[in-house]
Amino acid sequence: MKSSSIKFRASDRPQQRHQLREWYEHCRQGTLAMFERVDEETFCHQVHPDFSPVGWHFGHIVYTESLWLRERSAGLAPLFPEHRRLFMADGLPKCDRVKLPGKAVIRHYLDTVRQEVLQILETIDLKQHERLWRWMLQHESQHCETIAFLLQLSGSRDELGAGSREKRVGGVGEAGEENTHYPLPITHYPLPTTNYQNQTIEIPAGYFEQGNNTIDALDNERPAHQVYLDTYWIDRYPVTCAEYRLFMKAGGYQNPVWWSENGWQWLQQEQIARPLYWLEDPQYDNHPVCGVSWYEAEAYAKFADKRLPTEAEWEKAASWDALNSLRHTYPWGEIEPDLARCNYNYAIAQTTPVNAHPNGRSTYGCEDMLGNVWEWTACVFDGYAGFASYPYTGYSQVYFDGQHQVLKGGSWATRPWALRTSFRNWYHPGVRQILAGFRCAKD
Repeated sequence: MKSSSIKFRASDRPQQRHQLREWYEHCRQGTLAMFERVDEETFCHQVHPDFSPVGWHFGHIVYTESLWLRERSAGLAPLFPEHRRLFMADGLPKCDRVKLPGKAVIRHYLDTVRQEVLQILETIDLKQHERLWRWMLQHESQHCETIAFLLQLSGSRDELGAGSREKRVGGVGEAGEENTHYPLPITHYPLPTTNYQNQTIEIPAGYFEQGNNTIDALDNERPAHQVYLDTYWIDRYPVTCAEYRLFMKAGGYQNPVWWSENGWQWLQQEQIARPLYWLEDPQYDNHPVCGVSWYEAEAYAKFADKRLPTEAEWEKAASWDALNSLRHTYPWGEIEPDLARCNYNYAIAQTTPVNAHPNGRSTYGCEDMLGNVWEWTACVFDGYAGFASYPYTGYSQVYFDGQHQVLKGGSWATRPWALRTSFRNWYHPGVRQILAGFRCAKD
Protein backbone atom coordinates (compact mmCIF):
# COMPACT_ATOMS: atom_id res chain seq x y z
CA MET A 1 0.00 0.00 0.00
CA LYS A 2 1.31 3.40 -0.88
CA SER A 3 1.56 6.03 1.81
CA SER A 4 0.32 9.62 1.62
CA SER A 5 3.65 11.16 0.67
CA ILE A 6 2.72 11.38 -3.03
CA LYS A 7 2.66 14.95 -4.40
CA PHE A 8 0.32 16.14 -7.14
CA ARG A 9 0.29 19.06 -9.55
CA ALA A 10 -2.75 21.30 -9.73
CA SER A 11 -3.64 19.70 -13.05
CA ASP A 12 -3.86 16.29 -11.36
CA ARG A 13 -7.10 16.92 -9.43
CA PRO A 14 -9.03 13.87 -10.80
CA GLN A 15 -6.07 11.61 -10.00
CA GLN A 16 -5.79 13.29 -6.62
CA ARG A 17 -9.44 12.60 -5.77
CA HIS A 18 -9.03 8.98 -6.84
CA GLN A 19 -5.92 8.55 -4.68
CA LEU A 20 -7.54 10.15 -1.63
CA ARG A 21 -10.57 7.92 -2.02
CA GLU A 22 -8.32 4.87 -2.26
CA TRP A 23 -6.43 5.90 0.89
CA TYR A 24 -9.67 6.50 2.79
CA GLU A 25 -11.00 3.12 1.77
CA HIS A 26 -7.78 1.29 2.69
CA CYS A 27 -7.57 3.07 6.02
CA ARG A 28 -11.19 2.29 6.87
CA GLN A 29 -10.79 -1.35 5.89
CA GLY A 30 -8.12 -1.64 8.56
CA THR A 31 -10.29 0.18 11.09
CA LEU A 32 -13.26 -2.08 10.45
CA ALA A 33 -11.09 -5.20 10.65
CA MET A 34 -10.16 -4.15 14.20
CA PHE A 35 -13.78 -3.22 14.93
CA GLU A 36 -14.99 -6.71 14.02
CA ARG A 37 -12.42 -8.36 16.30
CA VAL A 38 -13.71 -6.61 19.43
CA ASP A 39 -16.51 -8.19 21.45
CA GLU A 40 -19.18 -6.08 23.16
CA GLU A 41 -17.61 -6.41 26.61
CA THR A 42 -14.15 -5.31 25.47
CA PHE A 43 -15.73 -2.55 23.37
CA CYS A 44 -17.06 -0.75 26.47
CA HIS A 45 -14.42 -1.72 29.03
CA GLN A 46 -11.89 0.84 30.25
CA VAL A 47 -8.70 -1.17 30.67
CA HIS A 48 -6.71 1.71 32.17
CA PRO A 49 -7.87 4.96 33.83
CA ASP A 50 -5.66 7.08 31.56
CA PHE A 51 -7.28 5.80 28.37
CA SER A 52 -10.80 5.75 26.99
CA PRO A 53 -12.52 2.45 26.16
CA VAL A 54 -11.77 0.91 22.78
CA GLY A 55 -15.30 1.60 21.57
CA TRP A 56 -15.01 5.30 22.32
CA HIS A 57 -12.10 5.62 19.88
CA PHE A 58 -14.19 4.21 17.04
CA GLY A 59 -16.91 6.72 17.85
CA HIS A 60 -14.43 9.57 18.12
CA ILE A 61 -12.95 8.72 14.71
CA VAL A 62 -16.31 9.12 13.00
CA TYR A 63 -17.38 12.13 15.09
CA THR A 64 -14.19 13.98 14.11
CA GLU A 65 -14.57 13.03 10.46
CA SER A 66 -18.12 14.33 10.43
CA LEU A 67 -17.19 17.54 12.26
CA TRP A 68 -14.35 18.57 9.97
CA LEU A 69 -15.18 17.09 6.57
CA ARG A 70 -18.96 17.47 6.64
CA GLU A 71 -19.72 20.39 8.93
CA ARG A 72 -16.64 22.63 8.81
CA SER A 73 -15.66 22.02 5.17
CA ALA A 74 -18.96 21.28 3.42
CA GLY A 75 -21.26 23.32 5.68
CA LEU A 76 -23.65 20.43 6.38
CA ALA A 77 -25.77 19.99 9.49
CA PRO A 78 -24.51 17.57 12.17
CA LEU A 79 -25.42 13.92 11.85
CA PHE A 80 -26.37 12.00 15.01
CA PRO A 81 -26.20 15.03 17.35
CA GLU A 82 -27.03 12.72 20.26
CA HIS A 83 -23.47 11.36 20.03
CA ARG A 84 -21.61 14.68 20.03
CA ARG A 85 -20.91 15.17 23.72
CA LEU A 86 -19.95 11.53 24.20
CA PHE A 87 -17.39 11.45 21.39
CA MET A 88 -15.92 14.96 21.62
CA ALA A 89 -12.31 14.95 22.81
CA ASP A 90 -13.22 17.25 25.71
CA GLY A 91 -16.85 16.21 26.17
CA LEU A 92 -16.79 13.72 29.06
CA PRO A 93 -14.20 12.41 31.53
CA LYS A 94 -12.63 9.16 30.35
CA CYS A 95 -14.28 7.20 33.15
CA ASP A 96 -17.72 8.25 31.87
CA ARG A 97 -17.02 7.11 28.31
CA VAL A 98 -17.89 3.51 29.16
CA LYS A 99 -21.60 4.30 28.66
CA LEU A 100 -21.46 3.59 24.94
CA PRO A 101 -24.10 2.67 22.42
CA GLY A 102 -23.80 -0.89 21.12
CA LYS A 103 -21.43 -1.93 18.36
CA ALA A 104 -24.23 -2.00 15.81
CA VAL A 105 -25.04 1.66 16.50
CA ILE A 106 -21.41 2.73 16.14
CA ARG A 107 -21.03 0.70 12.94
CA HIS A 108 -24.08 2.47 11.49
CA TYR A 109 -22.55 5.80 12.54
CA LEU A 110 -19.25 4.92 10.82
CA ASP A 111 -20.88 3.77 7.61
CA THR A 112 -23.39 6.61 7.30
CA VAL A 113 -20.89 9.40 7.79
CA ARG A 114 -18.34 7.76 5.51
CA GLN A 115 -20.88 7.44 2.70
CA GLU A 116 -21.53 11.19 2.81
CA VAL A 117 -17.84 12.03 3.14
CA LEU A 118 -16.95 10.12 -0.03
CA GLN A 119 -19.70 11.97 -1.86
CA ILE A 120 -18.26 15.28 -0.63
CA LEU A 121 -14.83 14.25 -1.93
CA GLU A 122 -16.18 14.23 -5.49
CA THR A 123 -16.87 17.99 -5.47
CA ILE A 124 -14.81 19.57 -2.67
CA ASP A 125 -12.20 22.18 -3.63
CA LEU A 126 -9.06 20.12 -3.01
CA LYS A 127 -6.77 23.09 -3.57
CA GLN A 128 -8.30 24.59 -0.44
CA HIS A 129 -9.04 21.46 1.59
CA GLU A 130 -6.47 18.78 0.70
CA ARG A 131 -4.36 19.34 3.81
CA LEU A 132 -7.40 18.77 6.02
CA TRP A 133 -8.32 15.55 4.24
CA ARG A 134 -4.79 14.23 4.69
CA TRP A 135 -4.84 15.28 8.35
CA MET A 136 -8.02 13.27 8.85
CA LEU A 137 -6.36 10.12 7.51
CA GLN A 138 -3.65 10.54 10.11
CA HIS A 139 -6.19 11.22 12.85
CA GLU A 140 -7.91 7.90 12.15
CA SER A 141 -4.54 6.17 11.94
CA GLN A 142 -3.44 7.50 15.33
CA HIS A 143 -6.63 6.40 17.07
CA CYS A 144 -6.38 2.95 15.50
CA GLU A 145 -2.92 2.63 17.00
CA THR A 146 -4.35 3.55 20.39
CA ILE A 147 -6.96 0.83 19.88
CA ALA A 148 -4.16 -1.62 19.04
CA PHE A 149 -2.26 -1.09 22.27
CA LEU A 150 -5.47 -1.03 24.34
CA LEU A 151 -6.31 -4.45 22.92
CA GLN A 152 -2.79 -5.62 23.77
CA LEU A 153 -3.13 -4.10 27.23
CA SER A 154 -6.43 -5.88 27.79
CA GLY A 155 -4.54 -9.14 27.40
CA SER A 156 -1.54 -8.36 29.60
CA ARG A 157 -0.72 -7.94 33.24
CA ASP A 158 1.53 -5.52 35.01
CA GLU A 159 3.68 -7.03 37.72
CA LEU A 160 3.49 -4.82 40.76
CA GLY A 161 6.77 -5.75 42.36
CA ALA A 162 7.96 -8.17 45.03
CA GLY A 163 6.38 -11.56 45.58
CA SER A 164 3.21 -12.48 43.72
CA ARG A 165 1.48 -9.12 44.09
CA GLU A 166 -0.24 -8.52 40.76
CA LYS A 167 -2.47 -5.85 39.24
CA ARG A 168 -5.23 -7.16 36.98
CA VAL A 169 -5.39 -5.13 33.77
CA GLY A 170 -8.43 -6.01 31.74
CA GLY A 171 -9.53 -9.55 32.38
CA VAL A 172 -6.43 -11.73 32.63
CA GLY A 173 -6.12 -14.88 34.72
CA GLU A 174 -5.01 -15.49 38.27
CA ALA A 175 -1.76 -14.22 39.73
CA GLY A 176 1.14 -16.42 38.76
CA GLU A 177 -0.28 -17.48 35.41
CA GLU A 178 1.99 -17.17 32.43
CA ASN A 179 0.80 -14.41 30.09
CA THR A 180 -0.47 -16.24 27.01
CA HIS A 181 -2.22 -13.27 25.43
CA TYR A 182 0.69 -11.73 23.57
CA PRO A 183 -0.40 -11.27 19.94
CA LEU A 184 0.80 -13.93 17.54
CA PRO A 185 1.81 -13.14 13.97
CA ILE A 186 -1.13 -13.05 11.60
CA THR A 187 1.08 -12.94 8.51
CA HIS A 188 3.98 -15.34 8.00
CA TYR A 189 7.25 -13.48 7.85
CA PRO A 190 10.73 -15.04 8.02
CA LEU A 191 12.62 -13.56 10.96
CA PRO A 192 16.39 -13.77 11.48
CA THR A 193 17.43 -15.49 14.68
CA THR A 194 21.17 -14.86 14.53
CA ASN A 195 22.84 -12.72 17.14
CA TYR A 196 24.05 -9.24 16.33
CA GLN A 197 26.14 -6.53 17.90
CA ASN A 198 24.41 -3.28 18.77
CA GLN A 199 27.22 -1.02 17.62
CA THR A 200 27.19 2.71 18.03
CA ILE A 201 27.38 4.72 14.82
CA GLU A 202 29.22 8.01 14.54
CA ILE A 203 27.15 10.90 13.22
CA PRO A 204 29.57 13.66 12.16
CA ALA A 205 29.06 17.27 13.18
CA GLY A 206 27.15 19.54 10.85
CA TYR A 207 23.84 21.01 9.87
CA PHE A 208 20.78 19.04 8.84
CA GLU A 209 17.14 19.85 8.10
CA GLN A 210 14.72 18.96 10.88
CA GLY A 211 10.95 18.98 10.45
CA ASN A 212 8.75 18.83 7.39
CA ASN A 213 6.95 21.36 5.17
CA THR A 214 5.00 18.92 2.97
CA ILE A 215 1.22 18.88 2.84
CA ASP A 216 1.17 15.74 4.98
CA ALA A 217 3.13 17.33 7.83
CA LEU A 218 1.18 17.93 11.02
CA ASP A 219 1.39 21.35 12.64
CA ASN A 220 4.01 20.22 15.17
CA GLU A 221 6.34 19.02 12.38
CA ARG A 222 6.42 22.48 10.77
CA PRO A 223 8.34 24.44 9.75
CA ALA A 224 11.40 22.59 8.47
CA HIS A 225 14.52 24.31 9.79
CA GLN A 226 18.29 23.99 9.89
CA VAL A 227 19.88 22.54 13.03
CA TYR A 228 23.58 22.21 13.84
CA LEU A 229 24.72 19.22 15.90
CA ASP A 230 28.14 18.35 17.22
CA THR A 231 29.48 14.87 16.54
CA TYR A 232 27.66 12.16 18.50
CA TRP A 233 27.20 8.39 18.46
CA ILE A 234 23.88 6.57 18.34
CA ASP A 235 23.01 2.87 18.58
CA ARG A 236 22.51 1.01 15.33
CA TYR A 237 19.44 -0.74 16.78
CA PRO A 238 16.86 -0.12 19.50
CA VAL A 239 17.71 -1.66 22.88
CA THR A 240 16.72 -5.32 22.82
CA CYS A 241 15.15 -7.55 25.42
CA ALA A 242 18.48 -9.36 25.86
CA GLU A 243 20.24 -6.08 26.58
CA TYR A 244 17.51 -4.87 28.90
CA ARG A 245 17.60 -8.15 30.82
CA LEU A 246 21.15 -7.28 31.90
CA PHE A 247 19.77 -4.14 33.52
CA MET A 248 17.08 -6.14 35.28
CA LYS A 249 19.50 -8.81 36.52
CA ALA A 250 21.89 -6.13 37.79
CA GLY A 251 19.13 -4.83 40.08
CA GLY A 252 18.17 -1.98 37.82
CA TYR A 253 14.71 -1.68 39.34
CA GLN A 254 16.04 -1.83 42.89
CA ASN A 255 19.04 0.53 42.75
CA PRO A 256 18.35 4.29 42.81
CA VAL A 257 21.80 5.09 41.41
CA TRP A 258 20.53 4.65 37.84
CA TRP A 259 17.40 6.72 38.27
CA SER A 260 16.71 10.43 38.23
CA GLU A 261 14.96 11.84 41.28
CA ASN A 262 11.64 12.03 39.44
CA GLY A 263 12.18 8.59 37.95
CA TRP A 264 12.86 7.00 41.32
CA GLN A 265 9.76 8.63 42.81
CA TRP A 266 7.74 7.28 39.91
CA LEU A 267 9.20 3.80 40.40
CA GLN A 268 8.37 3.77 44.11
CA GLN A 269 4.81 4.72 43.29
CA GLU A 270 4.39 2.15 40.50
CA GLN A 271 6.25 -0.71 42.23
CA ILE A 272 7.22 -2.49 39.01
CA ALA A 273 10.14 -4.75 38.19
CA ARG A 274 9.94 -5.26 34.43
CA PRO A 275 8.57 -3.68 31.24
CA LEU A 276 4.82 -3.90 30.82
CA TYR A 277 4.87 -6.22 27.79
CA TRP A 278 7.80 -8.32 29.00
CA LEU A 279 7.99 -12.01 28.10
CA GLU A 280 10.74 -14.08 29.69
CA ASP A 281 11.38 -16.13 26.57
CA PRO A 282 14.73 -16.31 24.71
CA GLN A 283 12.98 -16.19 21.33
CA TYR A 284 12.34 -12.49 22.00
CA ASP A 285 15.96 -11.67 22.90
CA ASN A 286 16.59 -9.84 19.62
CA HIS A 287 13.26 -8.02 19.71
CA PRO A 288 13.19 -4.44 20.97
CA VAL A 289 12.12 -4.05 24.57
CA CYS A 290 8.54 -2.78 24.53
CA GLY A 291 6.25 -1.20 27.10
CA VAL A 292 8.77 0.96 28.95
CA SER A 293 8.27 4.45 30.29
CA TRP A 294 10.61 7.34 29.60
CA TYR A 295 11.91 6.96 33.17
CA GLU A 296 12.84 3.32 32.54
CA ALA A 297 14.56 4.22 29.28
CA GLU A 298 16.48 7.01 31.01
CA ALA A 299 17.59 4.66 33.80
CA TYR A 300 18.80 1.97 31.40
CA ALA A 301 20.75 4.53 29.38
CA LYS A 302 22.58 5.65 32.51
CA PHE A 303 23.24 2.02 33.45
CA ALA A 304 24.79 1.51 29.98
CA ASP A 305 26.92 4.65 30.39
CA LYS A 306 24.97 6.33 27.60
CA ARG A 307 21.97 8.64 27.35
CA LEU A 308 18.79 9.04 25.36
CA PRO A 309 19.25 10.84 22.02
CA THR A 310 17.76 14.25 21.57
CA GLU A 311 14.92 14.48 19.09
CA ALA A 312 17.22 16.25 16.62
CA GLU A 313 19.91 13.57 17.01
CA TRP A 314 17.39 10.82 16.38
CA GLU A 315 15.93 12.57 13.34
CA LYS A 316 19.31 13.34 11.79
CA ALA A 317 20.42 9.72 12.14
CA ALA A 318 17.16 8.57 10.58
CA SER A 319 16.59 11.04 7.76
CA TRP A 320 19.66 13.02 6.73
CA ASP A 321 21.62 12.25 3.58
CA ALA A 322 24.82 14.22 4.17
CA LEU A 323 26.33 13.28 0.80
CA ASN A 324 23.46 14.92 -1.08
CA SER A 325 22.52 17.46 1.62
CA LEU A 326 18.86 16.47 1.71
CA ARG A 327 16.30 15.07 4.10
CA HIS A 328 14.55 11.77 3.35
CA THR A 329 10.93 11.08 4.22
CA TYR A 330 11.93 7.58 5.30
CA PRO A 331 15.33 6.32 6.49
CA TRP A 332 15.85 4.44 3.22
CA GLY A 333 14.74 7.28 0.93
CA GLU A 334 11.42 8.09 -0.74
CA ILE A 335 10.08 4.61 -1.55
CA GLU A 336 6.84 4.08 0.38
CA PRO A 337 7.02 1.71 3.38
CA ASP A 338 6.66 -2.02 2.86
CA LEU A 339 7.35 -5.12 4.96
CA ALA A 340 10.80 -5.53 3.45
CA ARG A 341 11.83 -2.25 5.11
CA CYS A 342 9.90 -2.04 8.38
CA ASN A 343 7.34 -3.67 10.69
CA TYR A 344 4.22 -1.50 10.53
CA ASN A 345 0.47 -1.32 9.81
CA TYR A 346 -0.47 -4.25 12.09
CA ALA A 347 0.78 -6.69 9.44
CA ILE A 348 2.77 -8.77 11.94
CA ALA A 349 0.81 -7.69 15.03
CA GLN A 350 3.83 -7.89 17.32
CA THR A 351 7.46 -6.83 17.45
CA THR A 352 10.07 -8.36 15.16
CA PRO A 353 13.85 -8.68 15.71
CA VAL A 354 15.64 -5.37 15.43
CA ASN A 355 17.83 -6.71 12.62
CA ALA A 356 14.92 -8.08 10.58
CA HIS A 357 14.78 -5.19 8.09
CA PRO A 358 18.26 -4.33 6.78
CA ASN A 359 16.64 -2.82 3.66
CA GLY A 360 15.23 -0.12 5.92
CA ARG A 361 18.55 1.20 7.21
CA SER A 362 19.27 4.91 7.08
CA THR A 363 22.06 6.59 5.13
CA TYR A 364 24.19 6.55 8.28
CA GLY A 365 23.53 2.83 8.81
CA CYS A 366 20.97 2.91 11.62
CA GLU A 367 18.31 0.20 11.46
CA ASP A 368 14.74 -0.29 12.66
CA MET A 369 14.07 3.44 12.92
CA LEU A 370 10.52 3.25 11.56
CA GLY A 371 7.95 0.82 12.89
CA ASN A 372 8.39 -1.96 15.46
CA VAL A 373 8.43 0.29 18.57
CA TRP A 374 8.22 4.01 19.22
CA GLU A 375 11.48 5.39 20.61
CA TRP A 376 11.68 7.79 23.54
CA THR A 377 13.94 10.82 23.13
CA ALA A 378 15.47 13.19 25.64
CA CYS A 379 13.38 16.16 24.48
CA VAL A 380 10.26 17.74 25.89
CA PHE A 381 7.50 18.26 23.32
CA ASP A 382 7.31 21.85 22.10
CA GLY A 383 6.65 23.78 18.92
CA TYR A 384 9.39 24.70 16.49
CA ALA A 385 10.13 28.39 15.90
CA GLY A 386 7.39 29.67 13.62
CA PHE A 387 4.84 27.08 14.78
CA ALA A 388 1.24 27.66 13.65
CA SER A 389 -1.55 25.45 15.01
CA TYR A 390 -3.67 23.36 12.61
CA PRO A 391 -6.51 22.55 12.32
CA TYR A 392 -7.22 23.75 15.87
CA THR A 393 -5.18 24.94 18.84
CA GLY A 394 -5.88 21.88 20.94
CA TYR A 395 -4.35 19.42 18.50
CA SER A 396 -0.71 20.04 19.46
CA GLN A 397 -0.29 23.38 21.20
CA VAL A 398 -2.16 22.45 24.36
CA TYR A 399 0.53 19.79 24.96
CA PHE A 400 3.39 22.29 24.88
CA ASP A 401 3.23 22.23 28.68
CA GLY A 402 6.69 20.94 29.56
CA GLN A 403 5.21 17.64 30.75
CA HIS A 404 5.36 15.47 27.62
CA GLN A 405 8.38 13.70 26.09
CA VAL A 406 8.82 13.25 22.34
CA LEU A 407 8.81 9.79 20.79
CA LYS A 408 9.92 9.05 17.24
CA GLY A 409 9.68 6.30 14.66
CA GLY A 410 6.31 4.55 14.91
CA SER A 411 5.44 1.00 15.97
CA TRP A 412 4.19 -2.27 14.51
CA ALA A 413 0.67 -0.81 14.71
CA THR A 414 1.41 2.52 12.99
CA ARG A 415 -0.50 3.08 9.76
CA PRO A 416 1.50 4.24 6.70
CA TRP A 417 -0.10 7.71 6.74
CA ALA A 418 1.54 8.43 10.12
CA LEU A 419 4.91 6.84 9.39
CA ARG A 420 7.82 9.17 8.52
CA THR A 421 11.04 10.35 10.12
CA SER A 422 9.68 13.82 10.91
CA PHE A 423 6.55 12.53 12.70
CA ARG A 424 6.39 13.44 16.40
CA ASN A 425 4.52 11.54 19.09
CA TRP A 426 4.31 12.66 22.71
CA TYR A 427 3.36 11.21 26.08
CA HIS A 428 3.94 11.81 29.79
CA PRO A 429 7.25 10.26 30.92
CA GLY A 430 5.51 7.79 33.22
CA VAL A 431 3.33 6.24 30.51
CA ARG A 432 4.36 2.73 29.52
CA GLN A 433 1.13 1.35 28.06
CA ILE A 434 2.11 2.55 24.58
CA LEU A 435 4.20 0.42 22.21
CA ALA A 436 7.43 2.18 23.15
CA GLY A 437 11.10 1.28 23.40
CA PHE A 438 14.24 3.33 22.83
CA ARG A 439 17.81 3.42 21.56
CA CYS A 440 20.77 5.08 23.23
CA ALA A 441 23.29 7.73 22.25
CA LYS A 442 26.49 9.19 23.65
CA ASP A 443 28.77 12.17 23.14
